[in-house]
Amino acid sequence: MEIYIKYMVSLRCKMVVEATLKKLGLTYSSLDLGTVVLLQDISPKQRQTLKEQLLTSGLELLDDKRNILIEKIKKVIIEMIHYTDELPKTNYSDYISEKLGHDYTYLANLFSEVKGINIQQFIIIHKIERVKELLLYNELNLTEIADKLHYSSVSHLSNQFKKVTGLSPSFYRKLKQKRKENLENM
Repeated sequence: MEIYIKYMVSLRCKMVVEATLKKLGLTYSSLDLGTVVLLQDISPKQRQTLKEQLLTSGLELLDDKRNILIEKIKKVIIEMIHYTDELPKTNYSDYISEKLGHDYTYLANLFSEVKGINIQQFIIIHKIERVKELLLYNELNLTEIADKLHYSSVSHLSNQFKKVTGLSPSFYRKLKQKRKENLENM
């Protein structure tokens, strides 16, 4: 039995879900971002208890097919940007459509209707979060980050970063390094 969980977007969330399932005596064959495959069906009472337990951690058990599809879209994008070393060579719309087995126009319209932003905006938000992460690691320069995340140029990355955060990537990196140094000198 497959169940879908909203807001399950990090490894910490997976650990919370795993602990909750264990506490309730529910076994699973796979636990992934937004999805759990249980080895047994659960009763309505168990489902309600699971729903309540997840809510206490800020997670939500999904029942609505539209919301489940939205979570699948988000999962594909988050995994693509945050958890793979190489972004797909095809354009994002083809990649998402292929992964989910639905027409991209349908997915895009549904996502916009439910989330209030379009898929492209969601991708940009997550790409900028990934850029922030890579800037903090300080292992790659801006050119390498732009290449890694398939930006057409460093200028494009910088403009998008500034539009979303209000800061240039280099200023953001310096700000975070200075903050780290200040914390170390306390």
